[in-house]
Amino acid sequence: MSDTDGDDDGFFTSRWVQRPAHVTVARDGALPAGFRAAGVAAGIKPSGGLDVGLLVCDRPDAVSAARFTDSGVLAAPVIVTKERANLGAIRAIVANSGNANAATGRPGLDEAARIQGAGAMASGVPAEQVAVASTGVIGVQLDGQAVVKGLLAANGELTTRREGVDAFADAIKTTDVIDKHVALDVELPSGRVRLSAQCKGAGMISPRFATMLCFVQTDAALAPETADLLLGVCVKRSFDRCTVDGQLSTNDTAILIASGASGVVVEPESEDELRFGEALDALLRQLAVLMVRDGEGAARVGRVIVHGGHPQSVEAAARAVANSPLVKTALNGGDPNWGRIAQAVGSALTGTAPLALDISIEGIRVCSGGMALPVDADRLVAAVAREEVEYEVVLPGEGADTEVFFSDLGHGYVTVNAEYTT
Repeated sequence: MSDTDGDDDGFFTSRWVQRPAHVTVARDGALPAGFRAAGVAAGIKPSGGLDVGLLVCDRPDAVSAARFTDSGVLAAPVIVTKERANLGAIRAIVANSGNANAATGRPGLDEAARIQGAGAMASGVPAEQVAVASTGVIGVQLDGQAVVKGLLAANGELTTRREGVDAFADAIKTTDVIDKHVALDVELPSGRVRLSAQCKGAGMISPRFATMLCFVQTDAALAPETADLLLGVCVKRSFDRCTVDGQLSTNDTAILIASGASGVVVEPESEDELRFGEALDALLRQLAVLMVRDGEGAARVGRVIVHGGHPQSVEAAARAVANSPLVKTALNGGDPNWGRIAQAVGSALTGTAPLALDISIEGIRVCSGGMALPVDADRLVAAVAREEVEYEVVLPGEGADTEVFFSDLGHGYVTVNAEYTT
């Protein structure tokens, strides 16, 4: 039996993300060569579920790249990883859920450093090549000893097989409902490589990252500069483009590790680099859409595209629409109330009146030059009844374009967050 499946296998589900022809979903779900993973229950989550994950790259010459939240309140694991880890040579990741270890002061930093050291012992990797990541409740001291005990247990369960990946992916979840991990096989001119990722995120998500952890592995051989370039570009087109509630997280972490175990070298500015970049871009964009689809209590996903003559204006307008509670509640109810879109754009672009904007919903033009158009109401209601709804705004001028993926806002979001710590 082939280890790949020509079908999308349920991963590339969004119409806004196209699977490149040279990418297939790996049926076996295993990690790329050179990687092992495990997830265990260490007692951090009150539910008793898996909450400590360990991922290890066994290749000493592996390279990596990383991106983090730019919040002014950084969680201890982010600080420790940025200050104590060699971000170009990360070979092990220790991640826990159930506690963010954020706003925990010196004790939190000490625990994060302690966990980094324990991760080094559990993985057999130097401490400066270990990244630590946490997700969960903010402002509660993390029981580092529980994480250390969990790492000892995880060490004996490390495997490259699907069960290790599934356990690791489960161990980093908080309020996630949708699974966000996959293994892909990528055909490059120089040979086949594998690309896999595990991601979590469902709330406290805003452009400039999200409340998310995302760990990406490949057995392709990348130069450090190539890894950093590709991750940076793809993050900007994926996680930077999504919002659930407009709230910037303290813990966002995205790490790409390349083991090089396949022997396929991705040279800079080559066809290999182009095709690998296309695969990574599709992977991260689909994960971003899945995070928005998994927005706490969400029923629908929106995408707003804005065109115009000034980059700052189109960006401000897009984010205003995507984060508007009025737009998001209309999306939740399947209400094509485009006046809320006009209001959101206007609130972001004060001092520009009279603004001659165009608005379309699922390709149906409802406003032209700032004036309402006659529209078949039944057709418009049917257009917004789908799970993915696209809005387009055209501002005066040309040359600037942007997009933001966003979730709706309904009763489920209020319920989840009203009861989050209780």
